[in-house]
Amino acid sequence: MARGELRIYLGAAPGVGKTYAMLEEAHRRVERGTDVVIGFVETHGRAHTAAMVGDLEQVPRKAMTYRGAGFTEMDLDALLARRPEVAVVDELAHTNVPGCRHRKRWQDVQELLDAGITVLTTVNIQHLESLNDVVAQITGTVQRETVPDAVVRAAGQVELVDMTPEALRRRMAHGNIYRPDKIDAALGNYFRVGNLTALRELALLWLADKVDDQLDAYRAQQGISATWEARERVVVALTGGPEGDTLIRRAARIADRSKGADLLAVHVARSDGLAGADPAQLARQRMLVESLGGTYHQVLGTDIPAALLDFARGVNATQLVLGASRRGRFAQLLSRGVGVTTTALSGAIDVHLVTHPGAGQGRRTAVPTALSRRRRLLGFALTLLGMPALTALLRALPDLTLTNDILIFLAAVVGIALTGGLWPALLAALGGSLLLNWFFTPPFHTLTIAEADNLLALGVFVGVAIAVSGVVDVAARRTREAARASADAQTLATVAGSVLRGERPLPALLNRLRETFGLRAVSVLESADEAAGRPDRSRDDTVWQVVAAVGEQPPNSPDAGETAVPVDDRLTVVLAGRPLHASDRRIVEAFAAQAALALRQERLAAEAATARPLAEADRMRTALLAAVSHDLRTPLASAKAAISSLRSHDVEFDTADQHELLATADESLDRLGRLVANLLDMSRLQAGALGVHPVALGLEDVVPRALDELGPAAADVATDIPADLPAASADPGLLDRVLVNVVANALRHSPPGQPPAITASAHAGQVELRVIDRGPGIPEDQWEHVFQPFQRRGDRDNTTGVGLGLALSRGLVEAMHGSITPETTPGGGLTMVLRLPAATPTQPTEGPQE
Repeated sequence: MARGELRIYLGAAPGVGKTYAMLEEAHRRVERGTDVVIGFVETHGRAHTAAMVGDLEQVPRKAMTYRGAGFTEMDLDALLARRPEVAVVDELAHTNVPGCRHRKRWQDVQELLDAGITVLTTVNIQHLESLNDVVAQITGTVQRETVPDAVVRAAGQVELVDMTPEALRRRMAHGNIYRPDKIDAALGNYFRVGNLTALRELALLWLADKVDDQLDAYRAQQGISATWEARERVVVALTGGPEGDTLIRRAARIADRSKGADLLAVHVARSDGLAGADPAQLARQRMLVESLGGTYHQVLGTDIPAALLDFARGVNATQLVLGASRRGRFAQLLSRGVGVTTTALSGAIDVHLVTHPGAGQGRRTAVPTALSRRRRLLGFALTLLGMPALTALLRALPDLTLTNDILIFLAAVVGIALTGGLWPALLAALGGSLLLNWFFTPPFHTLTIAEADNLLALGVFVGVAIAVSGVVDVAARRTREAARASADAQTLATVAGSVLRGERPLPALLNRLRETFGLRAVSVLESADEAAGRPDRSRDDTVWQVVAAVGEQPPNSPDAGETAVPVDDRLTVVLAGRPLHASDRRIVEAFAAQAALALRQERLAAEAATARPLAEADRMRTALLAAVSHDLRTPLASAKAAISSLRSHDVEFDTADQHELLATADESLDRLGRLVANLLDMSRLQAGALGVHPVALGLEDVVPRALDELGPAAADVATDIPADLPAASADPGLLDRVLVNVVANALRHSPPGQPPAITASAHAGQVELRVIDRGPGIPEDQWEHVFQPFQRRGDRDNTTGVGLGLALSRGLVEAMHGSITPETTPGGGLTMVLRLPAATPTQPTEGPQE
C-alpha cells in the first residue's frame, strides 16, 4: 500500500489564514471528486473559518475526561475506519490529552499517512523544534507544543501562508482572530510589528532552506552536475598564504551585491598530508570568514583544480574566487597553474582571478633540509675517500669488464646518496665518471674515449647516478616532511583535546603550548592603543596589557620574551624560557591563532553573561508594561464605568441597580488594590527592602482571616487544622498575603463542585500548611516555571491578575525563612505545601486583631 502524501500549510504567525487556506484546498478537491473528510478542525470561534467548513463531511470528535475536566480530540480509529482519500487535520503541533494512542497529533498524522491517507494540515513557524528558542527570545513566549523539523521537511508540499504585519494587526483589531477582551493585550505583546516581522523572516528563511533541499535532491536524482543559478553562492579558494585576507574580503563584497548570497571558503589539503599551507594563516582566515558571515570548509585532493570544482559544483556555487598565481614567469611557461586550469574547466561557474601583492613573485618557501649535517658530511667523506679506494680495489681485479666496473661504481653512488643525500651523490657521480674514464676506459690514463660504446656507457652511468641521487634525496625529504606533519598533527590534536576538555579553553591552550615546547611562561598581549581605538602610534611606543598568561614570571611586553608571534594588529603571543627553533615557529603560530580564537570565545561568553541579567530585566520590564497596560486597566475601566453610570443624568437607576454598580466599583477597586500591592511587594523583594517581623502565631487564626478576605468565593473551602498544632514563626501580614494568593490560585483552577481544601501538620520543627485543589494540575517539569513572575498557567484569562501570585508568595515565604513547593494531589490536581519554622517559646506572639 502506497504511503499517503502530506501537505502542510505553514503560517508565519497565528491568524494569517492557514486553516482557511487548508479548507479552501479541501473544497477544491471535493469539487474534483476526491473523497475528503475532516478529522479535526479548530475554528477558534472565527466566523469566516467556521463558514469555510461548510458541508464537508466531519468525523465526530472523541470525548475524553482528564482530571475531572472534559475534552474532545480527533477520533483516530474512526478516521482510519472511514479511510477517506484525504483527511483534513488541523494543528499539527497539538498535544493530545493523556489516554489517546499517541502523545502528539503529528504522530496521529504519521499513522494516517502509513495507512495510505493523504493529509492536509497546518502548523505555525513558532512550533518548529529548531526555532523554538529563537521564537522565545524574539517574542518572550515559550512554545510548549513543538513539531520535529524532520516531520515538516518530509512533507511532499509545504505552502507558506503569509501576511504583512500591518495587515495581520488590522485583522486582529477588527476582531477576526481573538475575542475583543484579548485584542489589546495581543497587539501590545505577541503581535507587535517587530515580532511579526521577525517571525515572517524566520518562516521565509526556513522555507527557503527546504526549497534548497528539494532542489539538491532533484539535481541528485536527475544526475545534474551543472550549476543552477537559483541562489548566489560565492566560493573563495584559500591556499594558506598571506593573500587569503584579500581574497576573502573581495569574495565578501561580491556576495554582498546579491541579497541573501552565501559565502563559502574552501582549502584543498594535499591528500598525502604534506600540504605546505600555514595553519596559523588558515586559522586567522577562518576567523575572518566567519566574522563576515561565511562558512569555512576543507577538502582533500591531489588535483587542486578538480577538487575545487567538485566542491563548488557540490554546493551549487555560482562564482569562484581565486588568487592570481604566485609562481614566476618561467614556472608559468612550464605549467598553466591552478587558476588557468580551473577557469578552463569551470563551465557555468564564474571564476574571478584576484591580483594581490604576491602575484608573479614566485614561491619563496624555504626547501627543508632532507638529511642532518652529520649525514651530509659522512656522504662527502665516503665520496672523497671511498671512491679512490673503490678504484684501487677494482684495479686489483683485472678480470672485470668495463660494464661490471660501471655497475659497481653505480652501486657506490647509490649508497652515498642513501647516506649523504643529493650533493655528495652528485660529487660521487662526477668523480666516478672521471675515475672510470681515466683508469678503466681505453685509452687508459687519458680522458679520451676511443669507442662510442664506452662513451654511451659512461653517459648512462652519470645520468642514472644523478637520477637515483635525486630520487633518494626527494624520498628522504618526503619522509622527514611526513614525520614532521605527523608530529604537528598529533600536537594539534592533543591541543584540541585539552581545549575541549578544559573548562577555560585559553589557559588550557597556553599551558599545552608551554608544556609542548618546554617554556617557562607564555603570555597573550593586547595592544592597549588598538583596544582603545588609537592605532596611530608606532609599535615601539605601544603600551601592552597582559590578557592571559601561564607560567612563572610571564612576559608583559614582546621584548620581555625570547620569541614573539604576532596574531593580528592587536594580539601577540610571547614565549619565554628558551629561543624557539625556526622549524617550530609554524606550529606555534597555529597555537597563537587558536589562542586568539579562545580569547574571543571567552570575551563573547563574558558579554553574554553580562547581557543575560539585562535581558532578564528587559523581559521583566516588558511583562510589567504588558500587565500594567491591560490587567490594571481592566479594573480601572470597570470602576470608571460604574461610577460614570451612577453620575449620569440620562438614566434613572433604581436602588438595586445602584447597589450593583457600587458593588462592581468596590470589587474592581479591591482587585486593583491587590494588584498594586503585589507589584509593590515584588519590587521590594527584588530590591531587598522588604521588612519582615516574625512573631508566634496560630494558623487557626490566620487561615480564616485569609478566607474572609477572599469573600464568598472561598466559602466552601474545607479546612483541617489540628487544635494542638504548634504556633508558626511568621510575619502576620506577609503570611496573610501568601495564603490569599495561594488559595485564590487554587480556587481559580478548581473544577465546579470540587472546592480546594486546607490542611495543616507539624514535622521536624516546621509547621506545614497544604492547599489542595482537584484541578488539571501541572506537569512536574513545569513546577518551577509557575513561580516565575508574570506567568499565568494556561493564560486562561487576562482579568485575574498579572501573574505575580505564586512568584510573590515564594519570595514572601522565603523572606520568613520558609519554603513553598508544589506536589501532585493524589487522584489529580495540585497541592501547594507551605513550610514555616515553628515558633520558639521566647518569641513574641501576634497582637490582637482589630
